[in-house]
Amino acid sequence: MTTSTSQLTTLFIVVALVCAFVPAFSVEEGEAKTLWDTCLLKITPKCALDIIGVVFGNGTITDACCHDLVEEEKVCHDTLINYISDRPHLVANETEYLKKRDDLWTHCVSVTKTA
Repeated sequence: MTTSTSQLTTLFIVVALVCAFVPAFSVEEGEAKTLWDTCLLKITPKCALDIIGVVFGNGTITDACCHDLVEEEKVCHDTLINYISDRPHLVANETEYLKKRDDLWTHCVSVTKTA
């Protein structure tokens, strides 16, 4: 029961972070639903937070999360990171975030190929 509650709490945090960082006016309703259905549900909430931590901070990512990220597919990864990095308080460092996004993708692809 505790694990289930913890996972639900983590999922809520991820959804709240995405909603906070993704301006509602920039995502059409249909596009947001497609993004949710095809991207966010493919990775665990912990991995989503780890990915955000790596790109927007100094976080680390496990090999297991790398596998989830690669399964999510690059278009989902790029789109989600682009939406977050386009926020007014983050846009000044957007180039850095997009480089970190691409570096993370390259790292995760290499991890999945060696496994």
